[in-house]
Amino acid sequence: MAIDHDRLFKELLQTFFEEFVLLFFPDMHEHIDFNHLSFLSEELFTDVTAGEKYRVDLLAKTKFKGEDGWIIVHVENQAYIQSSFPERMFLYFSRLFEKYRAPIIPIAVFSYDAIRDEPSSFTLSFPFGDVLDFRFFHVELPKQNWRQFIRTDNPVAAALLSKMGYTESERVELKKQFLRMLVRLELDEAKQRLLMGFFETYVKLSDEEEQRLRSEVEQMETKEKERVLELIISYEQKGKIQGREEGREEGRKEGAEQEKRHIAKRMLRKGFDAQTIHELTGLSVAEIEEMKQGGFK
Repeated sequence: MAIDHDRLFKELLQTFFEEFVLLFFPDMHEHIDFNHLSFLSEELFTDVTAGEKYRVDLLAKTKFKGEDGWIIVHVENQAYIQSSFPERMFLYFSRLFEKYRAPIIPIAVFSYDAIRDEPSSFTLSFPFGDVLDFRFFHVELPKQNWRQFIRTDNPVAAALLSKMGYTESERVELKKQFLRMLVRLELDEAKQRLLMGFFETYVKLSDEEEQRLRSEVEQMETKEKERVLELIISYEQKGKIQGREEGREEGRKEGAEQEKRHIAKRMLRKGFDAQTIHELTGLSVAEIEEMKQGGFK
């Protein structure tokens, strides 16, 4: 199943928007009044030239400290390499400004795994003069050293460890430090589940790695040891329950499909045509024709 990167990042940043700004843009954080924070509905833009539609990831509406006017913070998660991305950021900026007539703060989060130098500007110039020099704020997650964030009591830092630069040999240690951060944060269950779900979407340990993780946690000498173990056991149990529920659901679906096929065979024996059976059971005409050729067995 394909990962819905935009949805995951949007849910994370909507829940912890101030923490995101504080983590990566502390100077910006000093000027923003988060008491007035609200989120705007998604904007859908059509690129007529390319024939594609783009949906803005996240729009936050708030104010600068000590000022009355509204500002718009646009955060765009980029999960794949796109050479024309700076141009797209400019188009978003110009269309948002046209609509809201308010200061726009554009931020891009590059979350794909490749390490490369991403441009953060879009320029338009001629030999006889410059016309445009558009710049946006940006975070390149793969370039971040995850170990520099593990002492930070910031929920966004905890979740985004999973998208920072780490090696395969560091995966167990990465999750151990993530769990330690989760324990220190003392979040409610819903927020804790959000962070855990985000992290494990991108860092899924093998059974062998999970065993190594538990062994290392059991050898910890810090006061967090018992709480980290409780966290591991708790999510293992939830995973088993979810697995059983998914299994039962899959069984129900399979049973329903089997029942449809039994009904289709009975209708074939009574002389119903394939199109009528398709309309009544939802089975494809091709599958019904195959049953017919197989003698309804």
